[in-house]
Amino acid sequence: MDDHGLDEALEAARGGAEWAVSILFQSIQPDLLRFLAYRARDVVEDLASETWLAVAQNLPQFSGSISEFRALVFTIARRRVVDHYRRQGRRPLSVPFAYDNDPPGSDEVADQVVEAMSSRAAVDRLVKTLPKSQAEVVILRVVAGLSSEEVAKVTGRSAGAVRVLQHRAIARLLKEFSARM
Repeated sequence: MDDHGLDEALEAARGGAEWAVSILFQSIQPDLLRFLAYRARDVVEDLASETWLAVAQNLPQFSGSISEFRALVFTIARRRVVDHYRRQGRRPLSVPFAYDNDPPGSDEVADQVVEAMSSRAAVDRLVKTLPKSQAEVVILRVVAGLSSEEVAKVTGRSAGAVRVLQHRAIARLLKEFSARM
């Protein structure tokens, strides 16, 4: 669905139309899950649920375009990630006891190899080479598909600063990977 159709769905969702909320959810949820997967892999579904609960509370008062709504969703998601890590920092680390001391079977090794070759792993490797601010911009621009202006709203930066961070990230990746070849 194009942005015009999503703007209409957003207007209907403000009025409480369930079909419209469903359309908004279906159009934004995949990008939201990808963004959260790069920020807090272990609690993606929990954080997505918390994000949508907060969005639902804000929806009746929200006024703006679908672009501004997407920025709101990702701003809330980003704050949920920060809150998650704050909560984690206050808890003692617990490590589950492993009862199985057998070496992994051949099926598990094959699964590990396939996972290591996945595109997600490739993006992870790329993002790990970047400073946190640059990595966040790349994830929001490439993975979540947000515009520079939307990323600026989410991160609290200007659109120009977002473009500079993106340019620096691309230049850094180009330099690092061209040196490896």
